Formats: sequence, structure tokens, C-alpha cells
Amino acid sequence: MATAFFLGGLPAMALATEPPQRIVSLDLCMDWALAHHADPARVAALSPLHLRYPIHWINGHWPTHDGSLEQIVRLQPDLVLAGQYSALLLRERLRTLGYPVQVLPLPATLKQVESYERRLLELMGRNPELAQPAPALSTPQPGAKRLLLLGSNGIGTGRDTFEHQIIEQAGWRDYLTDSGHMQLDLEQIAADPPDAILFAAPEHQALANRFAEHPVLRRSIPADGWLSTDYWRWQCPGPWTWDLIRQLNQWLD
Repeated sequence: MATAFFLGGLPAMALATEPPQRIVSLDLCMDWALAHHADPARVAALSPLHLRYPIHWINGHWPTHDGSLEQIVRLQPDLVLAGQYSALLLRERLRTLGYPVQVLPLPATLKQVESYERRLLELMGRNPELAQPAPALSTPQPGAKRLLLLGSNGIGTGRDTFEHQIIEQAGWRDYLTDSGHMQLDLEQIAADPPDAILFAAPEHQALANRFAEHPVLRRSIPADGWLSTDYWRWQCPGPWTWDLIRQLNQWLD
């Protein structure tokens, strides 16, 4: 295993000051962040998750590893990137073998999106000033329209969530006033419907999506009150979060 400590015949530490040339991602959100920012020539491999959850702007030409320690060692990465809760055993084994592993916790606030992006650019050897600055935080007007963010299995998103911050930053009021994610009540929605519903769930027929098709719900909200965005934008915070906020804000008009 001694070769695991070397990159191209030189000790990895000797190249620590050089921008990484063989970056490996271990999870989906990092795949997307790398594909957004990195030169493909400097990415040794994305995780296999980006193939399971494809998005239109990542084509099939990116190299991909199979998630095994053996294949990643063969790639000889000079930077391994992972999220806070992903690939725990794999990343610790890579650290034991001497590979530089960096863990970036996903943002929990809009301000942290900017910090997350700046840190990623810094690790890649790029100028952190290229990160999109977070907008000044705002709160909706008292009479602002109410938006219900509806996910799979009839789960709604309330206060004290990242999604709630997106909704309010876009100028809407969150329809749900309780904290966290909760099971929705059809009778409550019918008696006091929101101004709009954003169905944030995968676009495929599944039992988990049947709640959104319920006749009571469809009668309670007019057709033009049903909004739709790219589902992937809600899955991982990133620079695309600002595009999502702008899109939601435009719908207020």
C-alpha cells in the first residue's frame, strides 16, 4: 500500500501548494458543485450517484468511480471532497492511506451557501471571490402571498428550515407556521388554502406523489396557483439557489 502515499511518483505533501489536478467527489451534492465550478480535466472522478440522479447540465462525459476504495486509490487523487454525512468509512480509510480528504458541511442558511462556495473554490485553487455573494436577507411584507412547499408523501416544509429561508427571501410568506417538515392535512388546506403550491418532488408517477393529485387539493388551488421548479435545485444548496429565489420572486408578479 506504500504507493497510496504518492502521486505520480512524488510524495503528495510535496504538491500540497499546487492546485489539485486529480479531484474526486464522494457524494451527489459535491458532484454537482464540482461540475459547476471545475475544469473537467482536473476532475479524476465524480461519484456514481450523479448517474442515478442525473440533471440536464451534467453530461455523460464526466469520469465516474464506482465508490470502492480500490478504484479511488487507482485514481491517485490529490484532493478528495465529501459532504458531512457521506461515505464516512471510505473517507476515513482514504485519510489513513494518506490522501487529502476535505469535508464540507452542507449550508444550513443562505449566508452559508456563499461560504460553502468560497471554501470549495479555495480548495480547488481558484479565486474564492468568484463565489456569488449571498443577497441581503429580507422578510416578506405582512400581506405577502402564502406559498406551500409540497414534497413527496404529503410532507410540507415549515419554519426553521433551509427551504423556509428560500421562500421568505423570494418575498413569499410560508403557508406553514410550525417548525420543520410535517404531514399535511387536506381538510385544513381546503378550509384555508394557500395562494400557491410549489410541488417540489421528482417528476414521475409514484405513490409518494399521489397527495398532490388529490381532488380536494386540486379544487382548493386554481390551476395558475400550481408552481413548478426543477426538483434538483431543492436537493442540494449551491449557487443555483440564487436562481431559484429569483424564479420564485418573479412568480409574485
